[in-house]
Amino acid sequence: MTLFHYSRVHSLENKWVLPPVHSIVCLRNLRVGRVHDLSHSSQYVQSLALCTLACMGSAEMCRDLAPEIERLLRASNSYIKKKATLCAVHIIRKVPELAELFTPSARTLLSEKNHGVLHGAVVLITELCKRNPDTLDQFRKAVPELVQIMKGLVTSSYSPEHNVAGISDPFLQVRILRLLRILGHNNDTASDAMNDLLAQVATNTDSSKTAGSAVLYETVLTIMDINSESGLRVLAVNILGRFLLNNDRNIRYISMTSLQKIVQTDHNAVQRHRGTIVDCLKDQDTSVKRRALELSLALVSAVNIRSMMKELLIFLSFCPPELRSQTASGIFNAAERYSPSKRWHIDTILHVLTTAGGDVRDETVPNLIQLITTASELHCYTVHKLYRALVKDIAQQSLVQVACWCIGEYGDLLLKGECEEIEPLQVTEDDVLDALETVLQSHMSSPATRGFALTATMKLSTRIIDNVDRIRSIVSIYGSCIDLELQQRAVEYNALFKKYDHMRYPAVLERMPVMDKNSPGHTNGDTPGEIKEPDTSKPKPAEAGLTAEQYTPTTTSSADLLDLLGGLDLKIQYDKQTETEVTVSLIASNSTQNDITNFTLQAAVPKSVQLQMKAPSGNVIPAHGLGQVTQTVLLNNPNKVSLKMRIRVSYSNQGAMHQDTVQIDSFPSTACQPSISPL
Repeated sequence: MTLFHYSRVHSLENKWVLPPVHSIVCLRNLRVGRVHDLSHSSQYVQSLALCTLACMGSAEMCRDLAPEIERLLRASNSYIKKKATLCAVHIIRKVPELAELFTPSARTLLSEKNHGVLHGAVVLITELCKRNPDTLDQFRKAVPELVQIMKGLVTSSYSPEHNVAGISDPFLQVRILRLLRILGHNNDTASDAMNDLLAQVATNTDSSKTAGSAVLYETVLTIMDINSESGLRVLAVNILGRFLLNNDRNIRYISMTSLQKIVQTDHNAVQRHRGTIVDCLKDQDTSVKRRALELSLALVSAVNIRSMMKELLIFLSFCPPELRSQTASGIFNAAERYSPSKRWHIDTILHVLTTAGGDVRDETVPNLIQLITTASELHCYTVHKLYRALVKDIAQQSLVQVACWCIGEYGDLLLKGECEEIEPLQVTEDDVLDALETVLQSHMSSPATRGFALTATMKLSTRIIDNVDRIRSIVSIYGSCIDLELQQRAVEYNALFKKYDHMRYPAVLERMPVMDKNSPGHTNGDTPGEIKEPDTSKPKPAEAGLTAEQYTPTTTSSADLLDLLGGLDLKIQYDKQTETEVTVSLIASNSTQNDITNFTLQAAVPKSVQLQMKAPSGNVIPAHGLGQVTQTVLLNNPNKVSLKMRIRVSYSNQGAMHQDTVQIDSFPSTACQPSISPL
């Protein structure tokens, strides 16, 4: 190998860069097996050979020269020993099975006084422990030695050669702390041996300089990853809390990232820095804001829900657009878990919808509607508040949809002009219809929003007195709408006015019942006309007001249909026409002493089944079994799923209205009177 002056070799991140010609010469000589340079009398020639192998050595070369490198680890020259140590690290990474060759020598290197050799030894041991967990027990015996080395660095006097900003060899300190983190993980003995050292480093290291912050940060990570004492963990969290006050945004970002990882295990310790974390929401850097938002949401609890939500709602009003959706979802989830009252919960969600309604997720609208239905005592308050919001701004689509739904359901409460929880509005029927028409005609309204507004308008036909003709006129306009969904709704609503006006109220347009919800933060996944598998473990009472178009599944209980309906006999007859299509006839007869009037029947099936109901043969069932009413239902079952059906029966007997829901769990092969479970 051609020897050239050492100053032409440059070091970068422990890797050595050689001039191209000399690199090729070194590589060629090593490939043909010439190991003379590794045994050369000049340390610089040996150094060049070691650097070449460490930078460009292939797996084959590493296998051939590994014994020579292991020999050089025991050399008397510290300069060569340092280079051989780093070369051994490269060999282990290239050929992991050679790690055992360097294990005995690596332990002895810890007794060296030279900082460079010590640094290389710690890197080598760290690599050995990562590559082969079986060596952990062997190197855990060296924890006391590592602790002594670290203590010497912490307490050593000023040393210009290894000092950086007043910190003695911070690079070596960081490497030792990382190795201690590996050795102390899930090991009580090793953790106990380093607890005092970590406390000493955490309290005596100056964090005003970057070098000191680096050492402290590694100390915190080590404390959190080993089986450390609780007091030591609190000290680590406090260090991260001090980092939050640093002017360097990178340090603040790293601090919050670390706090985010430990907030679940050390929640109370992190809570002490809640104020500082919330202040970081005002940072100019978006990445810092994002980390502060995630950490703030993780700190929300039942104790601080009101104060934290106030800060988060303020942040929502000025946060970057890319963070609005995350902020809104986090607020919704926190309110779902820790809301102190339903009114507070509703107010919070409405505030979010007013501020960032366009950035909320799709499940927000059904979740809020479900919440409103459960708070029966707040229906008047909610409809008044939503009507105000609707009149003020129709740009927030989610807010408009919920407002339209509430007006359709509880419009009569709005028109009464009486509300204890809020100053009531004095509005007329025309005012309410004007607001809904504005939504229907606005270019900002999405098709889904128009659907909500049209349904609300139709529902008001049973809740107002003087403007039914106006509602009929509004609905008829959309019978030729270009949007097929809106057109279909309008056509069906027109049919209710013309052919089935007797079914319009109370059966079809009555108030929705309380909706079920499977879990916090999620909708129950149902679509109109859908049936879920019943949960028989939690029986519930019958719920009124369900239709085929607006169906909320409930649970079943065991009872006989005849006992439930008290003399109203329901038979089911079906004819299998094809593999996927079935025609079902529902035949009702009356064995009581009085005629049954206003008889209506609705049905709902699983969402994978298509249902079409024909017009009934009538709505009066004569007494003593002298007549019957037949309702034909067409079922299209393309997926060939198990057929189930839920039926809602409404009727009047001696002037009193009755309403019941039943479920058919299986279809017989011939006409019969099946066992049907009421809901």
